[in-house]
Order: sequence, then C-alpha cells, then structure tokens
Amino acid sequence: MERALTNAQMRASDLHTIQNLGICAGQLMRNAGAAIADEAEIAAKNLNANDILVVCGTGNNGGDGYICAQKLADCGFNVKIYAFDGTLADECARAKQACKCAYSDDISGSIIIDCIFGTGFNRKAEGRYAEVIQKINASGAYVISADIPSGLNGDNGIAEGCAVKANLTVAIAEYKAGMLLNDGIDHCGKIVKKNIGIVCPNDEYILIYGAEDIKKYFPKRPRNSHKGTYGSACIVAGSDKYIGAAALSLSAALKSGCGYVKLASTERVALSLAPRYPSAIYLDYPDFSAQSIAIGMGCGISEQLYNTIKALLKEYCGTLLIDADGLNALARYGIDILFAERSCGVILTPHVKEFSRLTGRAVGEIVRDPVNSAKQFAKQYNVTVLLKGAASVITDGARVALNVNGNTALSKGGSGDMLSGYLCGTLARGVPPFEACVCSAYVLGHAAEIAAEDKTEYCATARDIIKNLHFSVKRLT
Repeated sequence: MERALTNAQMRASDLHTIQNLGICAGQLMRNAGAAIADEAEIAAKNLNANDILVVCGTGNNGGDGYICAQKLADCGFNVKIYAFDGTLADECARAKQACKCAYSDDISGSIIIDCIFGTGFNRKAEGRYAEVIQKINASGAYVISADIPSGLNGDNGIAEGCAVKANLTVAIAEYKAGMLLNDGIDHCGKIVKKNIGIVCPNDEYILIYGAEDIKKYFPKRPRNSHKGTYGSACIVAGSDKYIGAAALSLSAALKSGCGYVKLASTERVALSLAPRYPSAIYLDYPDFSAQSIAIGMGCGISEQLYNTIKALLKEYCGTLLIDADGLNALARYGIDILFAERSCGVILTPHVKEFSRLTGRAVGEIVRDPVNSAKQFAKQYNVTVLLKGAASVITDGARVALNVNGNTALSKGGSGDMLSGYLCGTLARGVPPFEACVCSAYVLGHAAEIAAEDKTEYCATARDIIKNLHFSVKRLT
C-alpha cells in the first residue's frame, strides 16, 4: 500500500527528518538531486539521448536541479542549465555554486528536466515562468519533472495557468496528493517514487491501494459453502423511463460474487430484465433482510423515493448504499434524515455535481479540496463517502483512500450504476463499507482498463466494462 501526502504533511516530514533524525537539509537535497539524475540517466540510455537541459528555479527544487545536472555531467552527458534569476534559497545557492555545468538561454534538448517549482507552488505561473513552461511543453523533448510538474498545486493538482506536462515525474520520498487529483493525473506521466531518507512522523495519510492490497478481499472460496454463505444484495433501481440503470446495476452485482442478487423495481422493468438475467430475484419492494441494499439508480427523483430511503434509514440493519436519484432526493427533500438514529451503515457515492447539491457548496470549491470536503462530510453525517472522479476519494471520516485506476471509458453514462451494483454485491459478501468501496472502485477501474485494451477508451461501453469484470478479478486472484 502506498500513501500520498499534502504539502503540509510533506513539510512536517522534512522537518521531522532534519530536527529529530539529524539528517541535514543539504544532505536531503543531495540525495534528491542524485535520485533525479539516476532516473534521467535511465531515460537517456533508453532514448539513446545525450543532450540534457536542466531548468532550475530559485527554491529548493532548483537546488535539486543543480545537483542533478552535475551528476549527469559527471556521467558524461552533455548537460546545460537554464537558470531563473532571483534571490536563491540558501541550499539552492550552495548547490548552484558547486555546479560547473554550462548555461543556456534556449529551451531545447533531447531531455528536459523540470526543476522550476516544488510541491509548495499554489498560484498561477506567470511572466517568464509561464513562457518557459510553454516552451518546455512545445519542445518535443522527453520531459522529466522533479517531484511534481511545475505549475501544479501540490495539494489538489489544479493548474491555475499553464503547467509542465511531463513524461516522467520523480516523486521525492512520497507521492503527493496533487499528482493524483484533477490536472495532476494528466500532467505527471509515469510516476517513479524515490526514497531519499525522509521519514514520515505518523501514518495519517491518504492511502493508495495496489493489487496486492485488493487481492485479500477475494479469498479462496470453500467448496463446503452455499448461496447463503456469500450474502444477499438488493438493488432498488430503475423505473419505466430508466430501465437501463437497473440493468447495469443488476448485471454488475451478479458479477460480484455474492449469493443472491435481488432487484426491487417496477413490473415493466422486471418483465424486461428477467429473460436476460434469470439468476436474479425480482421484487416489488426492498428486501430488508438483505445484507446490503443499493438505492437510487434510475429511480427518478420523487418524494416516494425519499420516503423509502427514510424508512430504510430507520428500520434497516444492513449497509445502505445511496446513489444517483437517491442522492438527488436527499438534496431536494432534506439531507438531515441522515442524522436520525439508525441501525444501518450508510454509503453515499456522489460525483462532484451530486455532492455539490448535497452540501450546498460550489463545484469549484469541492474540486479545490476534494479530500477534506469528502472527509468532513463523512465525519459530520457518520457515513462513508465515495466521491467519484478521475481519482475517486473514499473516506469514512477518519481514513482516506484515493482510487486512481480506470480511464475515460468510465466517462460515460452508466458507470455509476455499475459501481453501485458491484459495490452492493461486495458488501453483501461481507466486506466492510470502507474496504468495499476501495475494492469495488479498483476492480471496476481495472475492468475499464482491460476493456480499453481491446475496444479503446473511445469505444468501450458500460457493457464492455461489465464483460471484463471477471478478467479484472482473475488478474487479482
């Protein structure tokens, strides 16, 4: 399992390492510069490249660049430096003084190493900085960014203006939240993490689950088992107008591994889907005995749906997943019913616009701080939130995870319906809410990646993704 740090957490880790572990700032900078040089040397050999330009800012990121440049020059590469003028940070000034590389006014080279801004950058790149970033992006060179592409906000990944678009980002010590959120996921390219001796003082960080972490949610199934062993999931979805939402949720739930999948919907929906999905059970109303219930997908926003959710919150004892029109019904008729005393666990799976309606906060405000927005809401209402996006934020108010699996094949109608169905089935077989959200988002994202290998991100449909859920699980297990 990996972790991602905010700017403040990274500064605290630097300070802890320097003050409590006795590793000086200069040594950390030398380690960082060497780590970047190592990755640049690998790239240069793979590309059969010799001309390298290192673009250095005036802060510690620039200091890393001067050390990197000298290391590469010592290895025999033709290295030049483009240096920004201005008052240099102390360690940067020392690194520059020790560097004997030649300087250039041109932004050109087979490889360009971006050492302009570090993770603390939180404004808009302007003036000469913006001009240089634009020239880097237009150069056609293989671009390596030190720690984070310059121009990105290290906390939220937003590029207020222009930002370097890297082929490779060398993450110093830890992944940064801004690498994975918003624009960061498109600007970082491949990310390689390098240990330089920085030690984090605690474990309260954003979690990033990998295949080995997800694999444990698919234990070997005993032969001596039956349908009841693997739980019952009830999908409350669809309407005469939106039959497809029910179909996608149902079909994904049937792939989740739970024992029973039940669909509570209209007669027309049941008659339409029963021939295609004969292994499901069709009901007129939610099954309160099911281990998990997912509600809202394609139901249409109505007071009746709201009252059904209200009844479930009051009387149901399993895990209740509220999505789509269920979320919109809460936003329209009153979210305070989540405060009522209840016996069920609750998961909400909004995208940003749905979350905006629930919270009354502007979309832009949420996008600027998705992690804390979701975490505070989850804690306030005692729920688990899966805030869907290019990197989905998953939190129970205490823990936070990011799911970075998937691609734009999921940027189509029906993706949320699939996730809710698969998640409902995963809950039914006994995986706890937070872990079930992490597992389901990972598996669905991986299935989208597999589908796109054959169909492309343009052409892969929700149905193609569902058809690859089993390949996603097979690769894990």
